[in-house]
Amino acid sequence: MKEIIFKYMKEHGFGEFNPKAVLFDMDGVLYNSMPNHAVAWQESMKQFDIHMTAADAYATEGARGIDTIQMMVKKQKGIDITLDEAQKMYDVKTEIFHSMPTAEIFPGVKEIMQKIKDAGMQVGVVTGSGQRPLIMRLLNDFGDFLDEAHIVTAYDVKRGKPNPDPYLMGLQKAGNLKPWEGIVVENAPLGVRAGVAANIFTVAINSGPLPDE
Repeated sequence: MKEIIFKYMKEHGFGEFNPKAVLFDMDGVLYNSMPNHAVAWQESMKQFDIHMTAADAYATEGARGIDTIQMMVKKQKGIDITLDEAQKMYDVKTEIFHSMPTAEIFPGVKEIMQKIKDAGMQVGVVTGSGQRPLIMRLLNDFGDFLDEAHIVTAYDVKRGKPNPDPYLMGLQKAGNLKPWEGIVVENAPLGVRAGVAANIFTVAINSGPLPDE
């Protein structure tokens, strides 16, 4: 691990690595929710004559929902839709998702957060989702480690993952921290790219069906 950290510092020209906050993605990292999201994406998009596979859902995981919809419509129908139109389609997906069984918290997550807290570091969540019920569940499940001021949602940024903006906002909400003062924990390819683009030390875990590479 020391070699990996040293390589990170060298590549970015940082003279120190002093983590003060750990920024977690939500779906696929804190909750085993991606199987439900994949089904909700497929069923909702079918209503708008958009073909979306489970693989598509996993490949676009981490992006803002409205961005995913605009991309899929452009790709399959060759037209550009407005943000309002995309939001209405996303609302259908959200309704289906919330009608499904509640996703479980991954084992060990709370224990890890407790260790982070005990080490004097902050816990943050950076998600491409923005539904209020999900935010309230985060606060209910992880309220001992997290407050709403340390949550970044799709509505906090104009550019979602894989752009660096969400994680840069996470650093800002943690007290205007520098990249070398944070750690990102991600499972989604777009999210990993966002963390790396923000120059933050990024830990990638594979909790889904995508190949390790």
